[in-house]
Amino acid sequence: MKKIIVFGGGTGLSCLLSGLKQFPLEVTTVVAVSDNGSSTGILKEELNIPAVGDIGKVLISMANADDEFLSLLGYRFSKDGSLHNHPIRNILLAALIDMKGSLTEATRYMCSLLGIRGTVLPLTEEKVELVGETHPGTDDYFGEVEVSKHIRNIVRLSYDHDIQISQEISEKILSADLIIFSPGSLYTSILPHLIAPQVRKAINETSAPLMYVANLVTQPGETDELSVSQHVDVLNRHLDQRKIDCVIANNGSIDQTTSERYKSLENKDLVLLDKEKLDAMGVTTIADDLIRVDSSGKIRHDELETAFLIFSYLMKKVN
Repeated sequence: MKKIIVFGGGTGLSCLLSGLKQFPLEVTTVVAVSDNGSSTGILKEELNIPAVGDIGKVLISMANADDEFLSLLGYRFSKDGSLHNHPIRNILLAALIDMKGSLTEATRYMCSLLGIRGTVLPLTEEKVELVGETHPGTDDYFGEVEVSKHIRNIVRLSYDHDIQISQEISEKILSADLIIFSPGSLYTSILPHLIAPQVRKAINETSAPLMYVANLVTQPGETDELSVSQHVDVLNRHLDQRKIDCVIANNGSIDQTTSERYKSLENKDLVLLDKEKLDAMGVTTIADDLIRVDSSGKIRHDELETAFLIFSYLMKKVN
């Protein structure tokens, strides 16, 4: 069975994984833990633990459990009080960190409970904050929320302290047949992995292809007007010796009503696929209509089609 390792965080990663679990693949998912917003940020500060929010989303997307139980894990308390807006999954993970001694072991237990095939690993066990470093003489931006708002003023991303990743993550990178950077917030969900020196070192030591599953829409403040090739360029600048080998990108369109709503309410546009520039960069482009509009009107990746394209590439590329 082919082995893949996926780096990411947030909704984009969860959507991708819900498709990949349908295919005969050994999937390892590494999740950033530097989020500091909403429920995650509150638990992080009050309990002095890594961010658990994206881990929880990933667990639900990969779960093989009944819908009612998954709905319970996703339930958020709506009444005012100390539990307001906390999803059950976050509270459960926080409790398991106390019981099991680490987020890795808490996640491993949840994987067993939810019948998950594959491995889910936090990038680090440490409580960590993302830092957006600015030009000398100006203040840095502290925390993922502030970083996301001020990307244009930031010259370098770092953490508030040197972090350690587990040997298991390095081993999974070295044994992978394919390394994937998922869709999601480019600067706050994907790049946090690449500013960890141990991750870059392991990637440098493997010959497995590097794939980027491109975002469908731009993210205000982070990737306004960035094309697919420009997303790849940002990733390449944060990699060391290796560069992105392959991109899976959308070439489909959306109806005018959805387009205008995204533009007016969220200031988001479809990411432009500029295949000629990707060709010039030596990047293999796999393009298809990957757009699905869910019941709430949100634009999402078509999980099965995206996963099928990944699986097909892997079967053809890796002997």
